[in-house]
Amino acid sequence: MSAQKLNVLKTYFLILIFIATCYSETFLEQQKKAARFITAEKDKKYLVQELFTSKGLSFPNVEIFIRVFKNEENLELWARKVNTGKFILVRTYKICSNSGSLGPKRKQGDGQVPEGCYFIDKFNPYSNFYLSLGLNYPNESDKILGGKTNLGGDIFIHGDCVTIGCIPLTNYYIEELYYICVYAKNNGQFKIPVHIFPIKLDSVGMNKLKGYFTDPKLISFWQNLEQIYNKFETTHDQINYLIDSKGNYIVK
Repeated sequence: MSAQKLNVLKTYFLILIFIATCYSETFLEQQKKAARFITAEKDKKYLVQELFTSKGLSFPNVEIFIRVFKNEENLELWARKVNTGKFILVRTYKICSNSGSLGPKRKQGDGQVPEGCYFIDKFNPYSNFYLSLGLNYPNESDKILGGKTNLGGDIFIHGDCVTIGCIPLTNYYIEELYYICVYAKNNGQFKIPVHIFPIKLDSVGMNKLKGYFTDPKLISFWQNLEQIYNKFETTHDQINYLIDSKGNYIVK
């Protein structure tokens, strides 16, 4: 074998070792390489443990659930012991900036924050907006109800307190929420649910929406989300649902 071929094989072998090393790293190990996550863990570790202990929970042995209310500008963090019991409200974070109006996102560039049921599918500790948690927008309901328009994407819960269609927190609070979500995923919760509503969809909220909006399709969409809201308010349990061929959420 020539020296040139031997060098090529050596290079190829080193590349394979590098790839194998990358894939052998756990999710948490990858996050711990990022300076912003290191800072978040340093700043929030004991605060988060005390927060969950005060709610009768042992962090990180929890699964979490997030609700967002656009009108109230609140993000709620709920948690429970893994696969047991009811969810408990752990903390309410203030959304520090907003764009668009009440109503779902239906096309790219409309500045709207989506409405519906999503889950966190991306963790970015190198974000342009400090730390970012990506949502699986558009979901199947959005794709059906949005028709053939370009629905856009890249919807995040993030820091830096600026937004065009995302859900921003201050850097102080995104550190805390990001840290909690990382450990929830590392503990086995691969899909952290995030439900986004225009307003609290109790009778008062629904009446307000009907008083300000007259589009029957919009009201129908919110009435469909109302069952998701009411189910959780009643049970404080995980909401299992399907999306039908018309884009409606069907609670199991």
